Amino acid sequence: MASITIRNLDDTVKERLRLRAARNGRSMEEEARLILGDIDAPDIHVPSVKAAAISPSLKDKRILLIIGGGIAAYKCLDLIRRLRERGASVRPVMTRAAQEFVTPLSVGALAADHVFTDLFSREDEQDVGHIRLSREADLIVVAPATADLMAKMANGLADDLASAVLLATTAPVLLAPAMNPLMWDHPATRRNRATLANDGIRFVGPNRGEMAEGGEAGTGRMAEPLEIVAAIETFFKPADLQLAGKKIVVTSGPTVEPIDPVRYIANRSSGKQGHAIAAALAQLGATVHLVSGPVSIPDPKGVSVIHVETAREMKAAVEKLLPADAAVMVAAVADWRSEGEASQKIKKQPGGEPPVLRMVENPDILAGIGHHAHRPRLVVGFAAETQDLLANARKKLEKKGADWIVANDVSPTSGVMGGDRNHVRIVSQSGVEEWPDMSKEDVAERLAGKIADAIRAVGQ
Repeated sequence: MASITIRNLDDTVKERLRLRAARNGRSMEEEARLILGDIDAPDIHVPSVKAAAISPSLKDKRILLIIGGGIAAYKCLDLIRRLRERGASVRPVMTRAAQEFVTPLSVGALAADHVFTDLFSREDEQDVGHIRLSREADLIVVAPATADLMAKMANGLADDLASAVLLATTAPVLLAPAMNPLMWDHPATRRNRATLANDGIRFVGPNRGEMAEGGEAGTGRMAEPLEIVAAIETFFKPADLQLAGKKIVVTSGPTVEPIDPVRYIANRSSGKQGHAIAAALAQLGATVHLVSGPVSIPDPKGVSVIHVETAREMKAAVEKLLPADAAVMVAAVADWRSEGEASQKIKKQPGGEPPVLRMVENPDILAGIGHHAHRPRLVVGFAAETQDLLANARKKLEKKGADWIVANDVSPTSGVMGGDRNHVRIVSQSGVEEWPDMSKEDVAERLAGKIADAIRAVGQ
């Protein structure tokens, strides 16, 4: 409606409106709505949002909602309604594919705003509309965030309005991914997700469940509208720095133990869980020191990182960081190493026997911290097991001097080693706390909150 009204104005009035909008730092549509809102028309009833539904964290917030082309696009109609009833304004951008699932008419009616669809619209782009859209929002929400949109974002492509806005914005961005489970698990999507996370993009979902396609199930369902609203509200709430002033040491990734200059002993740990925990603790205000073995993922933001290779290097780095308020030992440390490292590559001898490697035990870093003279007040260890998970975790709890053991099944069928999800049990002297299957980021956030509660309880 707003764009049609402006398009029908004569050129003189349109120019005056453009100048006034520019002077006030608003779009022409916003300026027109404000002018019309000042008209005293008591006989016209304008539906208003119930005051009781207003959310303090969302009141007057400007949300730019980019709707991607997936069957989950229909959920955005409810998302718009939920955001507006909490006091937020919603300005929609729809991709061409999104319009195959829901109409701009429906979206615009619920948003009470113009729906932007075309990068080359003569009306919308007369004042470089995609740049204006990218700068006027307090938060950009992409829902559903398709595999295609995520790929464009990760690689800096801008061939339509949605991707141009996302490339030009300085506003924070929240993605609600939605796609077939095979697409979500594809290595290309995993790479794009890691790139976007490292760029500071936030995520909500996807969830596990049945897909639109018959007989398809897995991780890929878009988060429900109220879940997305909750994530948006959390973003706008003041940071809860429960761990401000606390020093926490985290280990992550594998260790590698050299055999010769070419070969080494290692394991399949990707470092994803440890890095996510370090980032989550930093988000709560902790000063986090991450000691990481060799990994292919980027260092988490806001965290001091020490890169090591061997178990002995990791042990020395961790002990040098004591004293600390907590230690979270996530790294998959190699239990053994070759007794001696050959100075040259060990060569095959024709007809000869394979070389014999004499193994010696590596230092037990978790036990060393659990029984250290400067032991942190909270020590958390991880148990990666392929059998007898809880029994082995309980033994580790007693032997290592830890307060908690986070136990997870890393057998090949679990997909935990190198994967993006985890199913953990927290083993302590008080019993076993089983958590549902979650993304590693969600496990990290929940564990960081539990650590904050424990440190606060000890300090009281």
